[in-house]
Amino acid sequence: MSTAPHTAPQPQARRRRHLMDPAHPVRPVDDRSLTQVQRWVMSTLVVFTAAHMAGAMVFAAIETPASATAARIGLNIIAGAFMVIAVAGGRAIHKHSPLTAWLLVAPATTALGLWLTFTLG
Repeated sequence: MSTAPHTAPQPQARRRRHLMDPAHPVRPVDDRSLTQVQRWVMSTLVVFTAAHMAGAMVFAAIETPASATAARIGLNIIAGAFMVIAVAGGRAIHKHSPLTAWLLVAPATTALGLWLTFTLG
């Protein structure tokens, strides 16, 4: 028997499965699906940002003094214009025609804003 210490072969370090390894991607990235996701994210941001601006214009019209009727009406028209921008921008990002029935949201926003302005304000 040999008295020399026996050294066992060192096991190779295993790559942890839950970590991403850029040298060995799990699957190739499909540029088309990535582009589609980017379009949906951008159009969502455009529509929600413009819709919030429209809501802010309606809120501003409600908070405007009742003696400034022209300003209250003008702010609601601007709210409708923001909704046109929202619809047209969202459709343009997806490379669709901005002319759609969804543009009827703008006059509806203006009408709802005017109703809220003159009933609540």
